[in-house]
Amino acid sequence: MKKKLMAVALTLALSASALLTGCGGGTGEASADSDVVKIGVTMPYTGDMAAGAAIEDEGIKLAYSERPTATINGKEYKVELITADNKGDKVEATNAATSLIDQGVCAILGSYSSTPSLGVSQVIKEAGIPTLGLSCTNPAVTAGNDYYFRVCFIDPYQGKVMASYAYNTLGAKTAAIATEKGSDYSVGLAQYFKDEFTKLGGKVVEASYQTGDTDFNAQITNLKASNPDVYFVPSNYTEAAMFVKQAKQAGVTQTILGGDLYGVPEFLTLAGNEANGCQFSTYFDANSNLSDKTADFVAKYREANGKDPAGCTALGYDGYNLMLDSIEKAGSTDPEAIKEALKNADFVGVTGPVKFDENGDPSKAAVIMEVKGNKFSYITEVSAE
Repeated sequence: MKKKLMAVALTLALSASALLTGCGGGTGEASADSDVVKIGVTMPYTGDMAAGAAIEDEGIKLAYSERPTATINGKEYKVELITADNKGDKVEATNAATSLIDQGVCAILGSYSSTPSLGVSQVIKEAGIPTLGLSCTNPAVTAGNDYYFRVCFIDPYQGKVMASYAYNTLGAKTAAIATEKGSDYSVGLAQYFKDEFTKLGGKVVEASYQTGDTDFNAQITNLKASNPDVYFVPSNYTEAAMFVKQAKQAGVTQTILGGDLYGVPEFLTLAGNEANGCQFSTYFDANSNLSDKTADFVAKYREANGKDPAGCTALGYDGYNLMLDSIEKAGSTDPEAIKEALKNADFVGVTGPVKFDENGDPSKAAVIMEVKGNKFSYITEVSAE
């Protein structure tokens, strides 16, 4: 019942705010007759990444239901969320960001995944619109862009964490890496894992496939021949699930490791029983203790949804709250003022503290998970560097 009431309240709030005019021309400045602040949200609402986008969007909507207004210099403004589907594609992401900017948003949240986020980067830089990435872990997303920030850790750290875990905790001396060549996320994370694993003294064997491939038997056969101690398959949950399923069916018994995109419930659905035993890094778990806000968030989410929040959900929740805090601290919806407020953010969210370095990246802890009984199971946390 509470979930239905929340959904109705959100719909009414969005409908009401849509009747009002936006952030005032092309400046993003809230005008006296508008009483509304427009925040854009771009996600791959359709396509292969849609399941991940949906759970990230859950976090944004929950945060919005709790804070549907912004107080700027003592005056209360309604917040209007304007969405744009980037379909998980760089070109579509460019178009989505352009559409949001044309509609007068003063800030943007998104995207889920690195590939569409890279498509957003140049547009928001040229337009001067502050943007907060949520689960885009490739370092190139924010590099050289004063307007792009993120609330998640980045792949150099994630790759290092998983390589160290494989070598030091699992005792692996040879790692087989399968890379999705059409994915900036997969290529980057695979390289960071390889760099750290070999630095530690390990040996690496590699194979690759293209985005959209569905038959991985050739790659699996080649990797199996080297008898590795562990597999590392950093990919979107769709390709990862198919690879894992086929690998287990081909007789692979070694632990298969992955990255944060394994933490989407759809991964469990697609991989079935073969998902059991997979281990991966992520940003959050209901059993983690990342901040003093974690437990309260988990309790609220469970009450509203009857399940535990996913890592991406927590990032969406933190992203909205951090952006709203920054708008209020800026005392303005002027994009430049919001950008400066973000640069100086000292925020504590449910996924931990956020302070940005010169690249707009935070130093965040990682959580390592395992699939047991077709459910995500908490293993440990790795502190931020």
